[in-house]
Amino acid sequence: MIGSQEIRRRGLMLVLSSPSGAGKTTISRRLLALDPNLSLSISVTTRPPRAAESDGVDYRFVSPEKFDAMVAADAFLEHARVFGHCYGTPRQAVEDHLAAGRDVLFDIDWQGTQQLYGRAQADLVTIFILPPSIAELERRLYSRAQDSDEVVRQRMAKAADEMSHWAEYGYIIVNEDMDQSLAKVQAILTAERLRRERRIGLSDFVESLRSQSSDR
Repeated sequence: MIGSQEIRRRGLMLVLSSPSGAGKTTISRRLLALDPNLSLSISVTTRPPRAAESDGVDYRFVSPEKFDAMVAADAFLEHARVFGHCYGTPRQAVEDHLAAGRDVLFDIDWQGTQQLYGRAQADLVTIFILPPSIAELERRLYSRAQDSDEVVRQRMAKAADEMSHWAEYGYIIVNEDMDQSLAKVQAILTAERLRRERRIGLSDFVESLRSQSSDR
C-alpha cells in the first residue's frame, strides 16, 4: 500500500533571482539549512574564489578555457557572463536530482532564468526578490564589505536593468524582513511540491485507494 507521504514526485527547480544585495543569497542559505530535500545547484565560474569560498561547495572554479570547452560540449543548462566572469549550471547533476525526486535551488540572474525556461519550463518555479528601496539596496551592498566601491557602483548601476525583468517571474517578494521573506519562499515551495503534475505517483496512489474501496 502506498502512504500519502510516499507518493513519487519529480523534483523541481527553484530559482531565486534579484539584484545584488537584495537578499537572495541569504535566503538561499537559510532555506538550504532548513530543508533536507533541497540541494544547491553548484555553478561553474571563471571568477576567482572569494576568501570564504571553497571549490565544489560554493562554486566550481575553472579556467576560461575549461568553461568554453563545457559550453561547446553542451554541458550547461544555462550560462552567462556577469561582471566580466562566466557562470554556468551543469546539466547532468540537476537532471539526476530531479529524476530522484529531489529539488534543486538556483541562485542565478534573469539571463540564466530565461535559458532555463527554454530547456526545462515545466520543472521551474521562479521567484524574484526585490529590495524595499534603492537606498536600502545600496546600504546592504556596502555593509557586506565584499566589494570595492567601484564594484558596488557597477552593481547599483545594473540593478535597474535587473529589476526590469521582474514580470518574467512567477512570484515576487519584496524583502523588507528576512524572516518573513524566508517564510514566503517556504510557502511557495510547499505549494509547488503538491502540484498534481509533479506528483508522478498519484495515479498509483489513487488506484490503490480505489482497490481498497472495492474490496470492502
